[in-house]
Amino acid sequence: MAGRFWKNLAVFCVLATTAAFQQQYFRVVPRSLRVQEGSEAVLECAVANLAGQVQWAKDGFALGFSSVIPGYPRYTMFGDRRNGVYNLRIVNVTLEDDAEYQCQVGPAQMHKVIRANASITVISPPKSVEITNHPPNSKLEVKEGEDVSLECFVKNAKPPAKIVWYRGNVELKGDKVSKEEIKDVENQDGNPKSTRFTTKSRVHFKATADDDYADFTCEARHEALPRDTPMRSTVQLSVLYPPGAPYIEGYAEGETVRRGQSLELVCRSRGGNPPAQLIWYKNGEQIRMAYRTSGRMSENVLSFTADASDNKARYSCEAKNIMISNTLKAEIDLTVLFAPAHVTISGPSEARVGDPVPLTCSTAPSNPAAEIKWLVIGKHHKEASNRTVISPEGGWITSSNITVIVEPNRRSIVVVCHGINAQLTENVIATHTINVLYPPSAPMITGYVPGTTLAAGTVQKLACISTGGNPLATLTWFKNDKKIHSTTKTTDKAVSAEISILTNVTDNQAQYRCEATNSATEIPLFETVTLNVHFAPEAVKVRAEPDVLKPGIEATLICDSASSNPPATLSWWRDGIPVQSAPMQLKKGLHGGKVSTIELKLSITKEMNGAVYTCQATNEVLQRSVHDALALKVLYAPIFDDTTSYNTVGIENEPLIISVRADGNPPSITYTWTKDGLPITQSSYSSGNDRIISEGSMLNMTKLTRHDAGIYTCEAVNSQGAAVANISVSVHYPAGIKSVSQNVVANPNEDAVLSCTAIGNPLLAEHIKWERKGYKIDPKSVTFEPKNLTSYLIIRKAKSENLGNFQCVVNNGIGSATKQDVMLIVKFKPEMDTSPNLVKSASNVGQVGRLMCKCKSVPAPSFTWSKNGVKLPVNTSTKYFAEFHKNDHITYTSVLLINDVTTSDYGSYECGARNELGFSTTTVKLDVTSAPDQVVSLTVTNVTHSTVTLEWVPGFDGGLQSWYRIRYRKVFDDVYKYEDVLPKHATNFTVRGLEKNTDYVFSVMAINKIGQSKYRPDDTKATTLNLIHSSVQSSEEYSYHVPGVFIIVGTIIGTALILLNVLMVGLCLHKRTNKRIREQAGQASKSATIEMYAPSSYNDTMTGETLSSVSEKSETYSQDDGDERHPPPIPEVPSIHNRHMLSQTTDAYLMEDQGLVIPPPLDYPPPNYAVYDGDHSRTLPHPHRHKDMSGHSTLGRSAGKPNYVPAPSPMPPLDGSYYNMSSDRYLSYPPLIGEYLQQQAGRTPTPPQQYGAQPLTKPHLMNGTVTGGSPSHMPSPPHNYGLDVSIDRQSAGGTLRRQRLDKMAAVPPPDVTVLHPGNCAQHQISQTPSTKQPQSILKDPSRHKYGHPYGSPVSSSTPHNSNQILTVQNLTSDTPQYGTIKKENKKQNVTIDESFNKRSETHVV
Repeated sequence: MAGRFWKNLAVFCVLATTAAFQQQYFRVVPRSLRVQEGSEAVLECAVANLAGQVQWAKDGFALGFSSVIPGYPRYTMFGDRRNGVYNLRIVNVTLEDDAEYQCQVGPAQMHKVIRANASITVISPPKSVEITNHPPNSKLEVKEGEDVSLECFVKNAKPPAKIVWYRGNVELKGDKVSKEEIKDVENQDGNPKSTRFTTKSRVHFKATADDDYADFTCEARHEALPRDTPMRSTVQLSVLYPPGAPYIEGYAEGETVRRGQSLELVCRSRGGNPPAQLIWYKNGEQIRMAYRTSGRMSENVLSFTADASDNKARYSCEAKNIMISNTLKAEIDLTVLFAPAHVTISGPSEARVGDPVPLTCSTAPSNPAAEIKWLVIGKHHKEASNRTVISPEGGWITSSNITVIVEPNRRSIVVVCHGINAQLTENVIATHTINVLYPPSAPMITGYVPGTTLAAGTVQKLACISTGGNPLATLTWFKNDKKIHSTTKTTDKAVSAEISILTNVTDNQAQYRCEATNSATEIPLFETVTLNVHFAPEAVKVRAEPDVLKPGIEATLICDSASSNPPATLSWWRDGIPVQSAPMQLKKGLHGGKVSTIELKLSITKEMNGAVYTCQATNEVLQRSVHDALALKVLYAPIFDDTTSYNTVGIENEPLIISVRADGNPPSITYTWTKDGLPITQSSYSSGNDRIISEGSMLNMTKLTRHDAGIYTCEAVNSQGAAVANISVSVHYPAGIKSVSQNVVANPNEDAVLSCTAIGNPLLAEHIKWERKGYKIDPKSVTFEPKNLTSYLIIRKAKSENLGNFQCVVNNGIGSATKQDVMLIVKFKPEMDTSPNLVKSASNVGQVGRLMCKCKSVPAPSFTWSKNGVKLPVNTSTKYFAEFHKNDHITYTSVLLINDVTTSDYGSYECGARNELGFSTTTVKLDVTSAPDQVVSLTVTNVTHSTVTLEWVPGFDGGLQSWYRIRYRKVFDDVYKYEDVLPKHATNFTVRGLEKNTDYVFSVMAINKIGQSKYRPDDTKATTLNLIHSSVQSSEEYSYHVPGVFIIVGTIIGTALILLNVLMVGLCLHKRTNKRIREQAGQASKSATIEMYAPSSYNDTMTGETLSSVSEKSETYSQDDGDERHPPPIPEVPSIHNRHMLSQTTDAYLMEDQGLVIPPPLDYPPPNYAVYDGDHSRTLPHPHRHKDMSGHSTLGRSAGKPNYVPAPSPMPPLDGSYYNMSSDRYLSYPPLIGEYLQQQAGRTPTPPQQYGAQPLTKPHLMNGTVTGGSPSHMPSPPHNYGLDVSIDRQSAGGTLRRQRLDKMAAVPPPDVTVLHPGNCAQHQISQTPSTKQPQSILKDPSRHKYGHPYGSPVSSSTPHNSNQILTVQNLTSDTPQYGTIKKENKKQNVTIDESFNKRSETHVV
């Protein structure tokens, strides 16, 4: 019963719940939209009782539940979750958005999936409306009756647009408009919904005159276009058709026009395209072309004032345009009335009493004809004959003739003619006067009394008077029958004419005549007078006979004066001094005067050239004189003047100009320069490369050479002859040494003579000197031979201390001194050189030993080699060979070569040198190669404000090439800075970038491929200068003299470069920041990262990672000696910005033909490790060598030299720094190779050929075993690193070989490792070790907690040993650093084992 109750209760609850439950449904259903392209579309969707998740789908593709839809940046889902609003917004709608959309609501518990569809139709207005071949608002020109077809395109619309044609504002329909054509426009995405359409329509019609100026418009109609701004393209038609006939306005036929009346005739023509051209013609002659148009109306207005010529004139107007071939014309004929403009009376104006006088009066043209009336002496004269004729100018001309009889007692008769136009009532008048003639009285001259003498230059007035006569007499003056001007005065009954005469030579005996005439006289009446005038000669002329004057001839100077009254007196003058001459002669002259002549005889010399002779002519009565001068032109050959210098001195390589001067007449002198008979090029013919050219009288030597000395001849030539000048040129040039005595060899206590032959100009004994530093030369021991220009130095009783170079110094003050050494060699017995590099030699077993013995000796020595007192069979066996070298005049070297060195060859060798004066020996020790010895000495050679130059004496190089590293610091500073010396073999170096006025201490150490020496003690001190060197200041001072334009240009360029640098730095910083962000993001998930913080260069203070032990047991491996190749250097590695070096999950990759990748960045100084001496000093000896009796391998060398063993040193503190025992301070430990490999993992591999390594098939280390794999299995280093890590298959055990490139810059390590005696022999390893995996040098015990193994990157199953060996690579270009780091028990001691194989760098890990 109870069970049934609970069952019924459950059913009831379910039914109740179902009844109360409501399904989710769309409260707002999405509606389809039509949206214009580029606008915004919003699809609304609201769900009630929302339970499921809402998303939108496009064409069945779900867009996701996020409000920001991936891949659709323009789509956004927005709304209100609480109210179930999930609207879809699309901005900047494109045709791609034309699709079917669905609002989807997912299922939920007891809720079904619901969906609602809506579509978006994207419409796009047309892009353009174009009438084919007709730009918008253009004009189309057609002829009347021509077929016109217009084609319109409406492009890129969706849906297709409609086209409507208009003529003006009237829509065109019917047959004229063709059916529309619609064409799809291809789209790139291939979506049919993105298709646009182009609509085409045509209109056809025949052009008429009414279509002129009509606008034909193509209009696009589309739903996306606003109705108020339709899209249109319009073309205006210009229809060409003939004009209308012209017509004239402004005058009617038969209308009367008076002369002087203004007329305006207007010619018009309506219609026509182009408008008609209107032209006016008068009687067939064109008179006006200017016309104007308004629309299709043409008008030409002719305005004029009517005159007689317009009477019966025909005016015509012609119209034409290009559409007609025949001219259209309109014409009118004018009628003009006019009175005569004037009347003219013709006939005599003078007559005697009783003479009949005929007169004629004629009118000008008149319309109608004029009537003529006469008045004579105020009375009408009716006896006239009249005649009328037609005028060719229009109208009629009337003429009338009468005859008048002259009556006595009248002085004149006045006649008047009237011309009357009766119709116009106009009258014109003309008057004519007839004079009655009577003769005058005879003229009379006053103002001069005959016989009076006048002085030339005075003014004489003459007057002529005549009375009576009608008309009054006309008086005319004549001088010797030549009419002259006069001034006339008239009264009622008399007339007078006066002349003013400025008397001159022509007035002497001149006749002046006055004539009186009028119309009544047939023969003139006259009176005459003759003047008497004194005058001086106007000019005097001097001439020479003959014309050409030359020295040695006799010439005559002749002086002729002009006519003079009384005769002139002549005299000769020279330079203001009178000259005696022959008597004067007189001849008859002009104008009644006399001509004077005088002669002067001269004997011509060249000094007379230019002499001026003056002739003076004087009229003593008038006290007036005239002069003439003659400058004698005496022709003579050129003569060089006294200032010419015939000896000239020039300096070599400097210019020399020689100028001469010659005097001659004619002064046009041609100069020709020659030397040794050869002409010198003239400047006008010079090509520009000639060093010596002549320019007239000047010889220009642009750059003298000593060979230019000699005699130069200048020849001066004119038309009279030539002259020659010889100029001696001496060229001074610097003195030089021609030859010196070579290696003078003298016996002891004998005189030695050194010679020095010089050249130069000038060259005297004092120009040659002998010098030797620290040696006093007695002037008496020096002699000079001027013949051969040789200086001799005599060394009396030469001794060995006289041996050496004497210097011959030649200097004559021109240029710099010339010096040359002369070696004096005094015989002495051999003196052996015991330098550190000579008393030791090093070679490894199996190599060729090379022992060097050097000595100074005169004469040359003979060398012998012995060992342990036994002379060696040099050059007589295959074991020993000797080379002999002469280094200089007194230095000799013997090199002993020991073939195939064995351990028994090590030891001391004795080298002996013997000559005729004695015997010397030295000992050379042969040993195995080792690290170099300490530098012997270090000195400061130069100091500036920012640099210190050091020089040192090297110690023994250990048998290998050595190079050097300089360490320096401020005296009171604890941090060292390091500089590697370049070039590598240099023994001097300049440290730069120092602070001024600061104390520094310097030290140097030597490095070779095996190891390095100790630094010298810090006992070399230098203080930089406080002031900048004067040369720097002088360069700054000199800069003030740079032209301003250079300063401006330099400033502009500098500013541009600074801006460019700022831009580049900004870009670099931006890239660095982005890279740092990416790297930090990539490493954020790593729980334990080894962080290395380091400065930008190794000279700064450094901090690093903690160096911890990695295992309790150290294992060692051997390397093979068979490979003789030198490893390439390690490439340069870029710095890492955030100083996070490598991931902790691995230390290095092993790659086929690629090598161990990426050394640490260069801005970390490398560590300093203990070094094993000798090539064979390695932790495990070669299996074929150095076996002891028990068969076990022996560490170190087996013979000849004790082993260097790694000594314990303090363990680096946990902050990652080395503890320097000598300075009580910590130095940072360098970054590790393995960690850097982590960062390079995954980069694009580079084929091994790009790194210069030979492609070799090498096995891979995979899971502790050697496998031959494909390179694709392993990652590769970046393109620019060029590393090669390979497994050396020749080695008994697996080894890693690192090869480096030469680009690697040397980085000095801090000298922090202190070596102590230790024992490495306790680790005994089997002869054939198995391949081991590399272990990380940094181990953090806590790392295992986080699941990060820090063992081998190849296999994590490798057992940990008590000691572990790590190979560490130094970053210098040539110095490898290897080390074995061991943790012994619990002591914090680190022992580093370093070794090197010159044939291959084998890293044992």
